[in-house]
Amino acid sequence: MKAIRIHKFGGPEVLQCDETSLPEPGENQALVRVKAAGVNYVDVYQRTGLYKMSLPFTTGVEGAGIVEKNGPGADLAPGTRVAWTMTPGANAEFAVVPAVRLVAIPDNVGFDSAAAVLLQGMTAHYLSQTTFPVKAGDIALVHAGAGGTGLLLIQMLKKKGATVYTTVSTKEKAALAKEAGADETILYRDEDFVPPVKELTGGKGINVVYDSVGLNTYQGDLEVLRPRGMLILFGQSSGKVPSIDPIVLSEKGSLFLTRPSLAHYTAERQELLARAAQVLGWVGDGSLRVRIERRYPLREVAQAHRDLESRATTGKLLIEVE
Repeated sequence: MKAIRIHKFGGPEVLQCDETSLPEPGENQALVRVKAAGVNYVDVYQRTGLYKMSLPFTTGVEGAGIVEKNGPGADLAPGTRVAWTMTPGANAEFAVVPAVRLVAIPDNVGFDSAAAVLLQGMTAHYLSQTTFPVKAGDIALVHAGAGGTGLLLIQMLKKKGATVYTTVSTKEKAALAKEAGADETILYRDEDFVPPVKELTGGKGINVVYDSVGLNTYQGDLEVLRPRGMLILFGQSSGKVPSIDPIVLSEKGSLFLTRPSLAHYTAERQELLARAAQVLGWVGDGSLRVRIERRYPLREVAQAHRDLESRATTGKLLIEVE
């Protein structure tokens, strides 16, 4: 079978299309014929070595496909349509996945939508439902509002009655964020986001910032939060945030700071199934829209990484394996 593997850390050029033997599922694992795979920043972090992985490894932590066979202890019926995330190996024609991480895909959701929404959709879900359980009347700021997670997060926040401001780079991206439900969009290349957010709130500040950008935005985040507000750093597309002295959080208004991970919000299978069921259910009934901007064949995973890192994309990038 064909698989995109990394033998050394580095840029997109280290992504190598290898011919490998078909893997056998071990205990409590299933062999899945991959139909589609999502592209995410965690793939970039693993490729560069920011997130340490044992070499060599097959890339792609989010996929959807069909169960081919089970290993000992796994009891998924062959032919079952499944999706998974947070397990590497999706950028291949076949993947061995722990059965406990697989979720069934509803009949009214396609492989492409399942592979495009699971990681970013469950991320938006835990951010808005659990890390900071938004309620009607809250004001939230979402950075990178036209990205894959951003567009889903805006929709979920609006479902709960929040007011949503977002930062984007272009007027075209602003239009997409508005379409998702954003109340206000700020073009960060044209102006610093801090003054308009303060003006919009009459100087009172906002309840929560959802920040996947990191280095370029975190200082401004601390300026726009109201007392006892929460800064949620869940990514670092612009670079790593330096250490923050806890006294700064006190001086800015007894702020809360967290750096959450999807792995910790889906560690228990019941929580994984509950989040996945709600996200996929919303996709199936049309109340959550998934924007797939670009599709690539398996051999072009490196180009997908380049496009993602350019920060010029909107919505989701998808690898079509078959």
